[in-house]
Amino acid sequence: MTRILVIDDDPAIAELVSVNLEMAGYEVSRAIDGVKGQALALQLVPDLIMLDLMLPKVDGFTICQRLRRDERTADIPVLMLTALSQTQDKVEGFNAGADDYLTKPFEVEEMLARVRALLRRTDRIPQAAKHAEILNYGPLTLVPERLEAIWFDRIVKLTHLEFELLHCLLQRHGQTVSPSDILKEVWGYDPDDDIETIRVHVRHLRTKLEPDPRHPQFIKTVYGAGYCLELPQTASSAEVNDVVS
Repeated sequence: MTRILVIDDDPAIAELVSVNLEMAGYEVSRAIDGVKGQALALQLVPDLIMLDLMLPKVDGFTICQRLRRDERTADIPVLMLTALSQTQDKVEGFNAGADDYLTKPFEVEEMLARVRALLRRTDRIPQAAKHAEILNYGPLTLVPERLEAIWFDRIVKLTHLEFELLHCLLQRHGQTVSPSDILKEVWGYDPDDDIETIRVHVRHLRTKLEPDPRHPQFIKTVYGAGYCLELPQTASSAEVNDVVS
């Protein structure tokens, strides 16, 4: 049975979340502070963690960073569950390693949809591995089983989300992909007006792949339209040197 760890110090919210998750067929464990939450995550190695940000003892941002640094929990999807709704809070959450972000108050059906999407997307087998789709073009080759990219002969380790986002853009290399299409394909739910989620992960990808992330050569922003992955058909020696230097 799929196990979900809920780390939240609000008894009413934790009970609401737990009951509805159990009714949906999940096994639920709970922790009321950051220290106990981190300890349970290491002990249980759950399939998904729902993590409040404003926790006693250790805050959720710190817990998420610690989980991402530990190889035992690094790949567990994290859904941040919080009353903080400012864009900067979301950016900080994603930078800490969260996979998705749900703002309180929320509808139970939306919560369950996010949980299903996260579990489906991070099912230890990336979506790209389940379809006969493009996995290489020019200097880029995706390795689904290891969540890696071979980029100009250099191995780049990716997170689940970075892999899926890059895979999404690779399927349409040379074409502009809209934010709504990216949200539906990568995040697995209907799009909304908040595209900061995409921007954060695009920035992370550029940091790993671009020689100068502030002036991207390969992952282009098409203002008002979306993002475009522009790859050369072959890698010249000059391009290789630029990227790896």
